[in-house]
Amino acid sequence: MSATGLDPKHNSRALTEGPHRAAARAQLKGIGYDDEALSKPIIGVASTWIETMPCTYHLRSLSARVKEGIKAAGGTPMEFNTIAISDGITMGTSGMRTSLVSREVIADSIELVAKGHLFDGIVALSGCDKTIPGTVMALARLNLPSVMLYGGSISPGWYNGKEITIMEVFEAIGAHAAGKITDDELNEIEEAASPGFGACGGQFTANTMAMAFEMLGISPMRDSGVPAQYDAKSDTAFRAGELIMDVLRRGQRPRDIITKEALENAIAAVATSGGSTNGVLHLLAVANEAGIDLDIDDFDRISSRTPLTCDLSPGGRYLATHLHEAGGVPVVASRLLEAGLLHEDTQTVTGKTIGELARAAEETDGQQVVRPLSDALKPTGGLAILRGNLAPEGCVVKLAGHERVLHSGPARVFDGEEAAMAAVTSGGIEEGDVIVIRNEGPAGGPGMREMLSVTGALVGAGLGDSVALITDGRFSGATHGFMVGHVAPEAVRGGPIAAVREGDTVTIDVDNRRLDVDLSDDEIERRVAGYVAPDNGESGTGVLAKYAKLVSSASQGAVTR
Repeated sequence: MSATGLDPKHNSRALTEGPHRAAARAQLKGIGYDDEALSKPIIGVASTWIETMPCTYHLRSLSARVKEGIKAAGGTPMEFNTIAISDGITMGTSGMRTSLVSREVIADSIELVAKGHLFDGIVALSGCDKTIPGTVMALARLNLPSVMLYGGSISPGWYNGKEITIMEVFEAIGAHAAGKITDDELNEIEEAASPGFGACGGQFTANTMAMAFEMLGISPMRDSGVPAQYDAKSDTAFRAGELIMDVLRRGQRPRDIITKEALENAIAAVATSGGSTNGVLHLLAVANEAGIDLDIDDFDRISSRTPLTCDLSPGGRYLATHLHEAGGVPVVASRLLEAGLLHEDTQTVTGKTIGELARAAEETDGQQVVRPLSDALKPTGGLAILRGNLAPEGCVVKLAGHERVLHSGPARVFDGEEAAMAAVTSGGIEEGDVIVIRNEGPAGGPGMREMLSVTGALVGAGLGDSVALITDGRFSGATHGFMVGHVAPEAVRGGPIAAVREGDTVTIDVDNRRLDVDLSDDEIERRVAGYVAPDNGESGTGVLAKYAKLVSSASQGAVTR
């Protein structure tokens, strides 16, 4: 028994012990588990390895090291796999509709295997945008002693003597369509941008969520953020295997870690780092699984008091590898502690509080990635929540990387991403326009596609500083510019965004937290009543059709109900 009274084999005894379990033991012995192995705690190693993307391509080797660590610390590992969908590769296609849906499937599959095989603890290995929150949602749901280890960021590519990421490829597509670069230049950027395995290199969604979960406490701080191609990553995997046995002995469970205060620490990390607006969706979803009352207004409250200190791409100069070399997430935690914005007594899987880890941060001399509080990039964080007659349930605007807080202009309305992309790449968008992309919400898409193809093309075409975009869909963490996503309710569920017509004046006013169209309430109601959403092709019995029927609003985290 542990000091907390938790039997280390609290679940697996029912699977492996007693004469009546002989058949189960026989099958397990046939694949190499002997009596000694079956007498130990059984730890599930939930890998999200898949060969469809660089983000998770290396997780098989990390899983092997995790298992070595578990064995060395007195446990018996059992590895299993789940699915993953690449946002970056599916971006701009119908395949992107499956991405957010995969988050739920990842959580469901980990839950089912862990419950079915009565694991005593879990180590989850994540790598891409949806595997990171999906694994943590499952851990919160299961509430078994757990650790989540992030596979780490990719190293940057090099082009014309400068470091680049996949973001530069999306922007190059727009530049190519506008005639600003040649076919050969586009190909050279394509060849250079992704030099191996690991998640996209900026403070895009993967690195945003990885940072958030170190701050939340469910991932081992500093170890989790080691970049994917660094030799030290293998050692962090071994230590994660050892760590889960320590967590099990201490009897610590995810819901001891995932509290309202810990979630506020995670939100502060997203805000101070200029992180992805997807952090709103995913942290709301984790809170839902843990039974914690969190809403989108908490994000605005925390961001409005949190200075933007991290000079990270897409809004800034540096990448995740640079943050690691600067001292990693502990340095970010130390800034929040210094600012009085950290709930320092929250637990972490390391056995230390977040405050203790923040005080132990080892900051590299002369680093410029995380700015001192006296020289913050902005006095407030990288996102804001707006409401108004176009978003009565709220929407999210990203503020890092630009200075605009007000834009009013004529609406250019598109039912779906493809039509908007065609207008951008054909020169059909003008300075001052407000691009409105609807029917890309959780139910309407279905699947709430990211609009990086469109936003990247806008930047590449030279329009990033002169137009705005609103959508009931969402954005990649690599998106920058004056972009508003998660408009709720979405068009297909009677949201006012369905009322907007070509030429209507749309106003985005961050200071007053408003998103409005210049129409009366009666006119909006009349137009919405007459609106017929285009067929999204998902009226059957497949997973997307089921998701469209069950998914909640983006303002609630787009969780299935």
